[in-house]
Amino acid sequence: MDPNFGKVIWTNHALERLRQRRISQSDAWATWRNPERSRKGTASGSRVYYRRYGKTRIEVVAKQNERHEWVILSVWSSSASENKNAPESFWRFIIKRIFR
Repeated sequence: MDPNFGKVIWTNHALERLRQRRISQSDAWATWRNPERSRKGTASGSRVYYRRYGKTRIEVVAKQNERHEWVILSVWSSSASENKNAPESFWRFIIKRIFR
C-alpha cells in the first residue's frame, strides 16, 4: 500500500482498513475519483464517495487539508446481501466521533 497513491494522501487508518477489508487501493482510488454519488460526511468538510462494483459497494471518506491536498480518511465496502438495518459497527462509530 502506498500512502501517496494517485497523488492523494492516504491515512494509516485508511490503509489499514483497505488491508482488513481486502479492498484494492486502486478500486478505492477509482471510487473517490469517479464516484456514482457522494454525500456529506460526518467529519467537518468530509464527503463520502461511493460506487458499485457488481454487488459490492465501496465507500471512501475524503476531505481536503489546509493545503488543499486530498486526504483519504477511511474506506469500507458492503454487499447487496448485507442487512442495511444492522447496528453501526464499532469502528464506524469511533470514526464518526473522532472526525466530527
